[in-house]
Amino acid sequence: MKIVVLSGGRSTERNVSLSSGVKISNALRSKGYEVANIDSFLGIDVEDDQIDSLFKTEAEDESKMIIDDEVLTDEKINALRTDGTRGLLGKNVLKVCQHADMVYLGLHGEDGENGKMQAVLDVFDIRYTGSGTLASAVTMDKKFSKEVFVQNNIKTAKFVATKTSKITKEEIPFRFPMVVKPSNGGSSVGTHIINDESELQAMVADALRFDKEALIEEYIKGREFSVAVVDGQVLPAIEVTVDTGWYDFQHKFTENTTTHFTTPPENLDEDIHLEMQEVALQTFEALSMTSYGRVDFLVRDRDIFVMEANTLPGMTPRSLMPREAEAVGISYPELCDKIIKSKLRYYEELAK
Repeated sequence: MKIVVLSGGRSTERNVSLSSGVKISNALRSKGYEVANIDSFLGIDVEDDQIDSLFKTEAEDESKMIIDDEVLTDEKINALRTDGTRGLLGKNVLKVCQHADMVYLGLHGEDGENGKMQAVLDVFDIRYTGSGTLASAVTMDKKFSKEVFVQNNIKTAKFVATKTSKITKEEIPFRFPMVVKPSNGGSSVGTHIINDESELQAMVADALRFDKEALIEEYIKGREFSVAVVDGQVLPAIEVTVDTGWYDFQHKFTENTTTHFTTPPENLDEDIHLEMQEVALQTFEALSMTSYGRVDFLVRDRDIFVMEANTLPGMTPRSLMPREAEAVGISYPELCDKIIKSKLRYYEELAK
């Protein structure tokens, strides 16, 4: 099979995606796939009769898997494309995807997860991994996804949404400390803990730099877990702890930070673990997610809160889902292979 791995893109998580793309491409090549790793935003210069040559079986140099902890702004990303265009897809991307049997979406954030890419691929009848257009859009928008949680009796932190930084504490039905984040975004970019009213408007303003709407949530002090679902299999939870601060962008993607991952989690009652796995599957189904995804939790005492879900979880060496898979004997290449095969079965069912 010929697989296009789309990575990069134009979100704040661009560098993370580029790292995922190399890792995914090499994993799939080791499983016998012919793979073309393409930057979806920059595209590629290629003639029609050269497209087949892009699909290679030999591994890429993984020294390219460098994640810069700089958060890329739209201006910096747009400047990378020198032809002056600003569209979703770079030169020849769609044409190359049409030559593939499947597109593996190695994108993260915004245009990778918000349904835009999925909608384009759907229009051209191009098969791709992960969830569909609607599920991607709803899951990516934290306000909409939390409203789905409430409608489905899935416990989540109290929240309000705002499109202005002029919000006051009187408009918020819970106390400090609070958490503010862009409604659409990932990797904790633009996320802050607000301790008192003096920080409120400035922190909201910073979150609004990354999206037109910000979500303000009650702060829940508890243990942080993630649970992935792959091809109907609920993986064991992974716990994330940090020695200092909280699990922000730098802790997620910088090697020298004091971040610890434990799967299966230690000192967690088995009934809580099982309930968390059940809630992960319930969340997956409530959001109409397909094939695979990840659900993030906070656990306070015995209360389980769903914070958000991810339709295209990170696949870098430090990402959570590959660690969970490894804990049950699923190697990284096997995980990538399962992601493709599960979506192929989905398309086969649709065709019946």
